[in-house]
Amino acid sequence: MDKKYQIRLKATTDVKDFVSAAEKCDFDIDVFYNRVVIDAKSILGVLSLDLTKVLTVQFGGQDSQFESLLKKYAVA
Repeated sequence: MDKKYQIRLKATTDVKDFVSAAEKCDFDIDVFYNRVVIDAKSILGVLSLDLTKVLTVQFGGQDSQFESLLKKYAVA
């Protein structure tokens, strides 16, 4: 079952932390905004999104470090 998180990345350092954590996962992670789907392991892809908006992250694997990072950027 896929997990979904709503996150907001406010600065390029947030994007670097997010992509770095995603790269350590051995499963696919997608980032959605409107109809655009980006691979979370692509720094250029994530930076191309509108970072003023709430992004949806979806993945099917499990990694506690990655999920704790997502909670740091989660939208309340």
